[in-house]
Amino acid sequence: MSWTRAGLFAAFLFVVFILQEAAISKINFPISGFSLYLAVLLGLMSLEDKFGAIVLGFIGGLILDFSPSSDSPFGKWALILTLVGYVFATNRESIGDFTERPGSFVIFISIGSALTLLVFLCFGVLLGENNGAFGTNMLTIFGNSLWTLLFAPILLPGLVKWRSITVNARERA
Repeated sequence: MSWTRAGLFAAFLFVVFILQEAAISKINFPISGFSLYLAVLLGLMSLEDKFGAIVLGFIGGLILDFSPSSDSPFGKWALILTLVGYVFATNRESIGDFTERPGSFVIFISIGSALTLLVFLCFGVLLGENNGAFGTNMLTIFGNSLWTLLFAPILLPGLVKWRSITVNARERA
C-alpha cells in the first residue's frame, strides 16, 4: 500500500467515522446498534493485500480511538484492529477473492465484526474495565452482527469500486 492510498483510505475512513458518529449511532436499531464504520473497515481490510490489511487496521483503529463516545483507553482500538488486520493478512490466501463470492464476503464481515467486538470485550476485561453485564454485551454483539449481515451486501459494490479507484498500476500487477 502506497502512502497516497493510505492517506486516501484514512480520509475515506474519517468521513465514514463522521457519518457513523453524526447519523448512524443516533438511529435506534431493534436489538442493538449497527457500526457502519466497523463494517466498512473490515470490508476494506478483507479486500487488501497483507501489508494493506495491517495498515488499514492501524489507521482505522487510530481514528476509532478518537471517538467521543468511547470510554476505553487511547490505543485500544488501534491495537485490536491491527491484530484483526494481521489475522486477515495471514489468512488471505485461504479466504480467497470476495469479488467472486459476495455471499462469503457478507458472512465473513458479519463474523469478523462479532469477533472484533468480542476481542474488544476480552481486552477490556484484561485491562480491568467495567464492561457491563455479560448478557447485554452478547446481545449487542449479536445485534451488530445481524445488522452487519443485512447491510454488508449494500456495501460490497461500493467498497470494491473504491478500492479499484485507489489502486495504481504498480499495485495491480
